[in-house]
Amino acid sequence: MKLRPIATNFTLKDHVYERLREAITDMDIYGADADLRLDERSLAEQLNISRTPLRDAIARLEADGLVSVVPRKGVFVQRKSRAEILEMIVAWAALESMAARLAAERATDTEIASLRKIASKYNDALSATRIAEYSDDNLRFHLRILEISHCALLKTMAESLFLHMQAVRFRALGEDDRVKRSVVDHAEIIEAIEARDPDDAALRVREHTMRLHEHVRKTWTRLELNSNTA
Repeated sequence: MKLRPIATNFTLKDHVYERLREAITDMDIYGADADLRLDERSLAEQLNISRTPLRDAIARLEADGLVSVVPRKGVFVQRKSRAEILEMIVAWAALESMAARLAAERATDTEIASLRKIASKYNDALSATRIAEYSDDNLRFHLRILEISHCALLKTMAESLFLHMQAVRFRALGEDDRVKRSVVDHAEIIEAIEARDPDDAALRVREHTMRLHEHVRKTWTRLELNSNTA
């Protein structure tokens, strides 16, 4: 994990928390060789702070379910079990499919066009060679659907799943040619929203997310329960 130093003229607690959360979000936490242990000394040195505000931030991250503190072992980024991931994907499908339904009804033409702007950077022939870049835009695309639903609570609820959904999607995109399928799905979702068809928009998003669910269910069979704390 690499961190940028924090300017000391700002309130530290929130900044340390946000900086750590940002760094964790950028990690591939479901990668086979992921180093999930957080070294407090290294983090404090990179941030140029004492350990007191760092530990305050870690406590907040633990309350959020993003890290776990294991006595005599250390601090670890919290990796979900396969069963937890599957439930999380179902919850995301429910939230985003409703957001897509509302977007088809409420979003402006300009807001809908912003989805196509994100998706137009890729096609099914080229995107597989740019998985990291596509992964970032993939999440931007799904978060944008939540934003243009004009239902703030839906977006707030989905944000609690964001960190782990990002990590899950990042790993899954590199498996079984899923980038190509994702590009096609996004185009169909945009078409349904542009057509102002709430039922089809909700269906397209739900099916897209549940394809991820099926992929994880079938192929992530060796994911150990909370292996980072074992």
